Amino acid sequence: MRRADDDRFREFARGNAMMLRRSAYLLCGDWHLAEDLVQSTLIKMHRAWPRVTGTDRPMSYARKTLLRCWLDERRRPWRRVEQRDGRVQDGVDVDADPALAAQQGDLRGELFRVLSTVPPRQRAVLVLRFFESLSVAETAEVLGCSEGTVRSQALRGLAAMRAAMDGPALLTALGSDFR
Repeated sequence: MRRADDDRFREFARGNAMMLRRSAYLLCGDWHLAEDLVQSTLIKMHRAWPRVTGTDRPMSYARKTLLRCWLDERRRPWRRVEQRDGRVQDGVDVDADPALAAQQGDLRGELFRVLSTVPPRQRAVLVLRFFESLSVAETAEVLGCSEGTVRSQALRGLAAMRAAMDGPALLTALGSDFR
């Protein structure tokens, strides 16, 4: 790879790694696995960087690659036997109000617990649509499916989340997009 391409790739990776990590976490629910997925994504992007820069949307390519890395990882035999309890320990913010921090921590934990019960394809649609704020058309492009499939998977995923929730408090806190 030429030096200019290498510099552009490094700039892209530096600027988008945290967003990719957050998306990966929303997909898999594990910060360590999310970091591994981002690393795999960036490695694959580095190999294809001359082709990626020929397009006008490298972030779309990165999302699609991240999603494929996650789906590939879920198919691995050692992931099938691993049991996850869905609990992730977050760091403590000493400046936060303890009552507010506890409420947000409970809400965040409940969101990840509910999201982890949704099937992988539906979870991918929900993450791309509602957390990444992609349109139906953009989500369809990333997933390589029709817009109707995105809509139906989003509806089914939201229904699965509603069914997995203990009460309406999570939907109320998330806002009208999830109703």
